[in-house]
Amino acid sequence: MQTETGKLSVREKVGYSLGDGAANFIFQTFMLLQLSFYTDTFGLSAAAAATLFLIARLWGAVCDPVFGALADRTQTRWGKFRPWILWTAVPFGILGYFAFTTPDFSAAGKIIYAYITYFLLLTVYSANNNPYSALSGVITGNMAQRTSLSSYRFVVVTLATIAIQGFTLPMVNHFGQGNSSKGYQITMGIFSALAIIFLFVTFFTTKERIVPPPSQKSSLRQDLSDLLKNRQWVLMFFVFLFMFIFLSMRNSILLYFFKYYLNPDSQHAFLINADKILFGLLSLVGMTGANTDIAGNTFSVINIISQLAAILGIALSNSLARKYGKRDVFRIWLGVAGIVAILFAFLPPGAVGLAFLLSVLFNFSWGVTMPLPWAMMADVADYSEWKNNRRATGIVFAGIVVGLKVGMAFGGALAGYLLSHSGYVPNVAQSPDAIRGIRLTISIYPAIAIILCVVLLFIYGINKNVEDKMQYELAERRKNYA
Repeated sequence: MQTETGKLSVREKVGYSLGDGAANFIFQTFMLLQLSFYTDTFGLSAAAAATLFLIARLWGAVCDPVFGALADRTQTRWGKFRPWILWTAVPFGILGYFAFTTPDFSAAGKIIYAYITYFLLLTVYSANNNPYSALSGVITGNMAQRTSLSSYRFVVVTLATIAIQGFTLPMVNHFGQGNSSKGYQITMGIFSALAIIFLFVTFFTTKERIVPPPSQKSSLRQDLSDLLKNRQWVLMFFVFLFMFIFLSMRNSILLYFFKYYLNPDSQHAFLINADKILFGLLSLVGMTGANTDIAGNTFSVINIISQLAAILGIALSNSLARKYGKRDVFRIWLGVAGIVAILFAFLPPGAVGLAFLLSVLFNFSWGVTMPLPWAMMADVADYSEWKNNRRATGIVFAGIVVGLKVGMAFGGALAGYLLSHSGYVPNVAQSPDAIRGIRLTISIYPAIAIILCVVLLFIYGINKNVEDKMQYELAERRKNYA
């Protein structure tokens, strides 16, 4: 429920947030493990996987405005956006399972299978996630509540990220017993089933409240024209583009960095302790303790602890945004995260403890930023209504998410191509050139994209004063057609 002041209940905030938890069971696997899955388990070359990422993720970007426009024109007793969450929940879970299944096909058959399952998954992901994201713009018109909702959302996202980054590899080893294909299939089956349940919860616990002005006529041409004339939307499009080039490049290579560069076979005290910590964590959830994959265990423990630091950053984000405005807080902490990412380039081999400290600092900084761009997307939809007296929430969100998908496409492809170009060979000791490529691709190369984001945010015009003015004036207008 929502009170007269626009304050959302905890139940609705948590219910809404679980929808992004569901999406991130798949999304985080895209970002962090899919390149490694395709090269080291499924059997694709790094170049073939990179080409698949580029083509399929660009297809996902094409789907985004289509489903955004369709959602804006959906009329049901449940609203415009919630029905899409319901309709796509089961297909989303099923395709998430099959995309991480390794069939007993020939090399050509595997490539065909990978393209079909990945294209279908990204299509359903667009049909689900665009309406889901747009839903945050119509749950409430209260700016502070939007930031609070986004903070709840990204706590749940971070918990899902912990599940993927911290427990996927141990679960793959546990269920696969040496057969990573079987391990991925069972593990992703569990995560996909949870995703379906979470999406149902989101549908049943949320409500749409903000509607377009009654006099507004539906016109896709006008919607697109409004977008392109909206300078703030254009800037946020490019912010998302560069931000997800950064994330996709860096996260795709992170496991390779731990596996091949940080000397995982040494009996470093940190590695031994990581193995013991993971043993205890797995015991808590009924699994059979740590395995001999010391690199995987270290990677998992560092991710679990550093994602907890991200939750602290998210908790800080809401209060900072209320005081200073979303734009300024986002800009500062994005810059801090970029600087920390660059420092990974200077880590010496075997510096697992330093890698842990930098990971904690990076994730804390990134945690502060996480809720903000998504709340800013809703502000951009408000800005369009404020300036043009027309609201098209779905197409505004979908258009910005196109930037996200294009960023993922190019970032993931760049990671794969750079890995291939450096001479990477799966599951063997890497050459100096391959190691150099891995180090640069998690640090210097993606940080260029973050620098561009920060520059764009100096131009973005919705600061704290504009936020407050928009909220007041739009609330007064809506009283007239409530």
